[in-house]
Amino acid sequence: MITELNQRSRDIFRQIVEAYVETGEPVGSRTLSRRLGIALSPATIRNVMADLEELGLLKAPHTSAGRVPTDVGLRLFVNGLLEVGDLSDDERESIDAQCAASGRSLPEALEEATTMLSGLSSCAGLVMAPKTDRPLKHIEFVNLQPGRALVVLVTEDGLVENRVVEVPMGIPSSVLQMASNYLNARVVGRTLAEARTRLQAEAEEQRTQLDELTRRVVDTGMATWAGSRSSGVLIVRGQAKLLDDVSALSDLERIRSLFEALETRDAMMRLLEATGQAEGVQIFIGAENNLFSHAGCSLIVSPYTNGKDQIVGAIGVIGPTRINYARIIPMVDYTAKVISRMIG
Repeated sequence: MITELNQRSRDIFRQIVEAYVETGEPVGSRTLSRRLGIALSPATIRNVMADLEELGLLKAPHTSAGRVPTDVGLRLFVNGLLEVGDLSDDERESIDAQCAASGRSLPEALEEATTMLSGLSSCAGLVMAPKTDRPLKHIEFVNLQPGRALVVLVTEDGLVENRVVEVPMGIPSSVLQMASNYLNARVVGRTLAEARTRLQAEAEEQRTQLDELTRRVVDTGMATWAGSRSSGVLIVRGQAKLLDDVSALSDLERIRSLFEALETRDAMMRLLEATGQAEGVQIFIGAENNLFSHAGCSLIVSPYTNGKDQIVGAIGVIGPTRINYARIIPMVDYTAKVISRMIG
């Protein structure tokens, strides 16, 4: 569609998007006239704006005389008109320092990198930690409500993961405690794969002293972990940054929708995993993804790799659709490359 716009329309459209990114406010013909610095009458500018609106690139919020870009318009801008900036030396040094893994576990280093990205971008930072099979320290079943229990798994390096599992209705807490005790006696110091191997061997040799109900709980918990750990772990930091500029998200209802999306961890994980299907920075704008289509937000994310150039995770930021794409895209890209070097 960008080829359908003449140079005047491109210039006006670019100025509208850049002004909107800066202020979050609708852009009118008077503002555009000042920004363009060329002799165009307000009437001419309004005509071009009307044409851009007809193409679906702009919209008029409420009764405002100004215009803001639509999600389609932002996508067109990012793909065809955006001039991506470069990081300053200070920003590069800050990212390098925060990603340094000296004396820290990988999860801790990733948390630091995510917090750093949130601070530099004024957005929420998120990272999908790589699939791991670290030695385990503790596993526990916690009763939530009839028919549901929480399985908590802690690795030796302090990574905590939770999963909700279905359990028989009316199961007593003593059964969950027995299942926890049974597993802890066998998993501590072993990876999940090693623990599963031992449990399977015991079952085949019929050496287990568990009753049928406890056995079902143990099997359910282990099956849940076996099917879920391929996705890695989602870490989100800096959600409060999204409250700093309410106008950027239109209203509190949109903020609430975004917070709910961030808590929908399985869906967020699937979205981040999709970045592994393409190289480099991926950008999801507003309604392009139904996970946060009602929250008026964009996600900028990039995969990172291990020493074998295999994609093992992804890191990025999520914020209002008017985030500073030119600044944040290279920031996310550089952070992902630093993490790749750190892991390699």
